[in-house]
Amino acid sequence: MKLLVTGGAGFIGSAVVRLAVTQGHSVVNLDALTYAACLENVASVADSPLYAFEHADICDRAALDRIFAQHKPDAVMHLAAESHVDRSIDGPGAFIQTNITGTYTLLEAARAYWQGVGKPDGFRFHHISTDEVFGSLGPTGQFTEDTPYDPRSPYSASKAASDHLVRAWGETYGLPIIMTNCSNNYGPFHFPEKLVPVVILKALAGQPIPVYGDGANVRDWLFVEDHADALLTVLTKGALGRSYNIGGENEVSNLELVKMICALLDDRHPSGAPHADLITFVTDRPGHDQRYAIDPTRIRTELNWQPSVTVEEGLARTVDWYLANEDWWRALQNRQGVGDRLGTA
Repeated sequence: MKLLVTGGAGFIGSAVVRLAVTQGHSVVNLDALTYAACLENVASVADSPLYAFEHADICDRAALDRIFAQHKPDAVMHLAAESHVDRSIDGPGAFIQTNITGTYTLLEAARAYWQGVGKPDGFRFHHISTDEVFGSLGPTGQFTEDTPYDPRSPYSASKAASDHLVRAWGETYGLPIIMTNCSNNYGPFHFPEKLVPVVILKALAGQPIPVYGDGANVRDWLFVEDHADALLTVLTKGALGRSYNIGGENEVSNLELVKMICALLDDRHPSGAPHADLITFVTDRPGHDQRYAIDPTRIRTELNWQPSVTVEEGLARTVDWYLANEDWWRALQNRQGVGDRLGTA
């Protein structure tokens, strides 16, 4: 199968690209190479005859039309997005442009291509989204595929809008779509502005580790390589028009997560121990969702998929990766906004 992967130089997208090539799929990686992208993420497969790269923006219809015509993909896996909640608070415009207008432009280009080649039965448009579109949970309950949308941040609102566009193109135009909504990802190649790498890198530098509010916000943590496997499973086995929630089944509060990382670093980087002494509580993010949790029943029962990596194992693998790949993360620390507190407006 030939896959057009948007955002394939980003965190989750690059994991999909690496796994897809390993599984024998041809992959066209379409990425605008904005601040959070890094082609080093796909260096392990860049020389494969199954891999091609296209530097393009999903808002550029002419570029999309050329790429579809040239590469003739069997499926689109749409991961390109602005994804950092804090950045969306400070500058929502980029999120509206990429996540909404970009998704619309990609849908139209995909529809024109699909219709132009005779509407092949095997074509798929797989839209990858987030559990944040469902809003915030209390102490109990889980998100299902039927949970009403209730986005609380500019980021989640823009992703909710993109979800609605994809469903509409499926219903109105018959575009063969599949959708997934995932929980919080973590793992190797995670851009240094997100929580897990922030904790690791602040601890290694002996700097205060910021924890928003009281640290009681709960997330379901999904190892990125598990997520990539789930996405390819949904693409090849999922039912058309269906949505699937993908979770890690690893609910942990932010404070618990930070302490777990600190304990791992105490063992692996003892010169800075105890790293938990660096934990510093800071003013909470505006509109900070209290808890996310995913009910994975549909993907488990229909597609026989479940996560294979526990949060304990995944965090250990992630910490080890960052310790072994200092050149990668140091090169990204000078990018705009990295290391700064964002989203306090």
